[in-house]
Amino acid sequence: MPIYSYRCKNCGFSFEELVKRYDQEVPCPKCGAVSERTWYGQMHSATGKPVKKCSGKCSECSGCKP
Repeated sequence: MPIYSYRCKNCGFSFEELVKRYDQEVPCPKCGAVSERTWYGQMHSATGKPVKKCSGKCSECSGCKP
């Protein structure tokens, strides 16, 4: 199960959550409102090598490919 970063739309609280599915609705631990996934933090390629300055939005760049 992956860990994703979230930000609450209601109160702005940022947190990480272990989820079973990427499209799972995640409530904010502070106010209970539905949160949205964010794309910040360290990203890694499929090979496990760190990628510098990766936004996590592969559709906007060549992704984690060399």
